[in-house]
Amino acid sequence: MELRVQSNLKIEKYMDFSKQLKEIQSKKQAPIIPVRDFFRNPKTSSFQLSPSGEYISYMKPYKNRMNIFVVKKEQLQNGDLNNPSEIVGDVSQLTFVEERDIAGYFWKGNQTIVYVKDFGGDENFHLFSVNVDSKQERDLTPFADIQAQIIDGLEEHEDQLIIGLNIDNKQVHDAYRVNLETGKLSLVAKNPGNITGWMTDHSGHIRMANVTDGVNTSWLHRDSEDDEFQTMLTTNFKETLSPLFFTFDNKDLYVTSNIDRDKSAIYKYSPSKKETLELIFEHDEVDVSSLTYSKKEKELISVLFTTDRTHRHFVNPTWKSMYEFLKSQVTNQEISIYSLTKNEDEFLFATHTDCSLGSIFHFERASQKITKIIDRGDWLDSDHLSPMLPFSYEARDGLKIPGYLSFPIGVELKNLPMVVLPHGGPWARDTWGYRPDVQFLTNRGYVVLQMNFRGSVGFGREFWQKSFKQWGKSMQDDITDAVNFVVDSGYVDKDRVGIYGASYGGYAVLAGLTFTPDLYKCGIDYVGVSNIFTLLETLPPYWEPMLEMMYEMVGHPIEDKDLLMAASPVFHVDKITAPLLIAQGAKDPRVKKAESDQMVEALKKRGIDVPYIVKDNEGHGFQNEENRFELFEKIEEFLAQYLQ
Repeated sequence: MELRVQSNLKIEKYMDFSKQLKEIQSKKQAPIIPVRDFFRNPKTSSFQLSPSGEYISYMKPYKNRMNIFVVKKEQLQNGDLNNPSEIVGDVSQLTFVEERDIAGYFWKGNQTIVYVKDFGGDENFHLFSVNVDSKQERDLTPFADIQAQIIDGLEEHEDQLIIGLNIDNKQVHDAYRVNLETGKLSLVAKNPGNITGWMTDHSGHIRMANVTDGVNTSWLHRDSEDDEFQTMLTTNFKETLSPLFFTFDNKDLYVTSNIDRDKSAIYKYSPSKKETLELIFEHDEVDVSSLTYSKKEKELISVLFTTDRTHRHFVNPTWKSMYEFLKSQVTNQEISIYSLTKNEDEFLFATHTDCSLGSIFHFERASQKITKIIDRGDWLDSDHLSPMLPFSYEARDGLKIPGYLSFPIGVELKNLPMVVLPHGGPWARDTWGYRPDVQFLTNRGYVVLQMNFRGSVGFGREFWQKSFKQWGKSMQDDITDAVNFVVDSGYVDKDRVGIYGASYGGYAVLAGLTFTPDLYKCGIDYVGVSNIFTLLETLPPYWEPMLEMMYEMVGHPIEDKDLLMAASPVFHVDKITAPLLIAQGAKDPRVKKAESDQMVEALKKRGIDVPYIVKDNEGHGFQNEENRFELFEKIEEFLAQYLQ
């Protein structure tokens, strides 16, 4: 069977990728790269310019945890740029967390950074501020058992933020204005109990709110904060109109919508008239939901959409020319522009490929000067890493499924072992780019198969809805059909196929070993679901407003009891014959530890010893470096034992 790769833009158009396979096979065989080189913390990450452009901030390890550092841009640019693997300059460390990585941060004015951190993976995120000069820190949300959300960074107000907090009701978030200098919180909008999200205009006023009864969703709108909210639009959750941001006069909205169509497109919409004004951009193969704009120029820049990889359609000729210039200077790499100064006269851009973490550059628009700040992942040689090849196959019912294949470098591509890697979500999707777990597996000699089974997002409403109440059924069949398709191609030995996945991907591992026991020689379940009943019973409280929607998409525990019993692997462990490794974070708020405990206990009752890795300081996936090392070193041993 011939494998074919997708073209740049269209899913239906293919070309033979035998040329790429010959190149992969003809290369010198890659040396074995240490496990820890794939899963170590980066030397540096998350570079940002301060609004004035005076500082460049970034994250790097301190006692094996990612912390925030800053350096003056001019000092950095005058450093040793012939060796762009280390930051050179008068570097200042701003944070000193030791228990868990900082999850993210952003500049708030020119002297303050706000960062986000949870506690052991519980996803109860708090917001902290730290002053660049004094290094004084403040917990802006010093409350027990709460989750903070950013509603608006209020760029024009350096000492204020609008945030969401679920202090009074764990299921929903009220909107507060927080003063960064004093820490004072002021209630901006009280949640009546059914609002799942707030949205501001360009002036920082809360003008929109999202309401749900679990199945039907309404967008509320008001002309000013002195007015009462009025219902703008109500849809069933299968049809969506999602505001992206207000027009620059704060009158109308740019939205993404799939109303009366299959693929979401971007429109201009009038909330006062409650009608669509004009179509901005559509794509006939995939959903379109990302629109960029210039805050200074108050003009749209581009639309982003993802087919085989992410592409841009520019609506602004100046930015298009600038982007094309940057692409010409860093050939054969994808680039992403981000972290602009307030006056937008300079910014950072990052490069990347499927075989490289790329580099970070600074760009000065007036002079068109490009300065490389650092090479990311310079300890990995891209010649030793595997290209990610898009392909497509037909499921048993004729549905076309897109996916990706990655092959080991410099070996005969025949009768190889394979690891199947279904994504989590399940309402997510795999995309093209560098992934450490994929590169680790191909470096160990495995073909890696990823597929966007039905229900994956980005391919239209019909493709998504085909997954409803199909856990363990047609969704799993899509994975099985992908395995058979690649095995039939001759590249893979059918007797050496394993499956590894996280979250819903972990469920797919358990379902694969349970419902197709002859297909896989082993499985690795990473924070996966084993019992759909207990999953639905233990969702985080702030997910409960969407519970009725979950019932319609997955199944109702009473009305669909037989369906969920049939789809829950924990009730069918007697069918499992392949070895299984399970990994779980004890503080996981999404897939509780009980999901893995149930499976381990059920298998042990049958006399099967299941390697089980539990980390008390982790949540939905292992974030701490030492835990990643332990997990993937165990995975290496496990796969070598059963697939080599």
